[in-house]
Amino acid sequence: MQAVTRPVLIELRGVGKSYAVGAIECQVLTDVHLSVREGEFVTIAGPSGCGKTTLLSLMGLLDVPTHGELRFAGEAVAMLGRAQRALLRNRYVGFVFQGFNLIDDLNVADNVALPLSFRRDMSARERRLRVMEALASVGMTHRMRHYPSGLSGGQKQRVAVARAVVGDPSVILADEPTGNLDTQNGDIVMALLSQLHASGRTICMVTHEDRFSARADRMVRLFDGRVVDESTYQQRRSEADSGLDERRFSQSTL
Repeated sequence: MQAVTRPVLIELRGVGKSYAVGAIECQVLTDVHLSVREGEFVTIAGPSGCGKTTLLSLMGLLDVPTHGELRFAGEAVAMLGRAQRALLRNRYVGFVFQGFNLIDDLNVADNVALPLSFRRDMSARERRLRVMEALASVGMTHRMRHYPSGLSGGQKQRVAVARAVVGDPSVILADEPTGNLDTQNGDIVMALLSQLHASGRTICMVTHEDRFSARADRMVRLFDGRVVDESTYQQRRSEADSGLDERRFSQSTL
């Protein structure tokens, strides 16, 4: 039986992104071609300053390309206005940031509820139920009335994951979600992301840790704003199991 090919959720064709810094134009991304299919787990790696966060911002409709074509869920982003992009982003995308990005003046439950405040078709009761379910999924229900200042770094990131999933998005975009965490809490957050992937969500994650990249279906490498390599973890593992290029595999998964 022929395998079913999953639909493409995010597609970039020859995408470039530049910013004006005074009189100087800084080219951040150049001629990026990338497709992410529904249900994939993709990691994005590369040295600091190579354009990883900018790429994630484009994929999540927080920004638009300077050149090239970006399509999201079949929609040509260039044809959408700012309000249309915001609606699409709110419905389909959940974000997890390295710096948590929680609002200090709101308690945990209200932070998690923020993405739902834009859902005009949702009752207050449904919002409360969604928030409770999201907090339960990350084991933070007992902290729902606490404020971010009273949480550890690991707890803040678990709340951030709950906020990302509360709207039932199709894709989770995570920018170095373990970068500010110790090893134990980093593993907890990665386990949560892996569970979300297993439930059918698409995950795109920027990370500098090879041990986390190894959990993904595919790894994209950036260098100086260009995609320089795409690797499939299952292919690397198969090579190692068959004794081919074993040293390269062991080094890449340390």
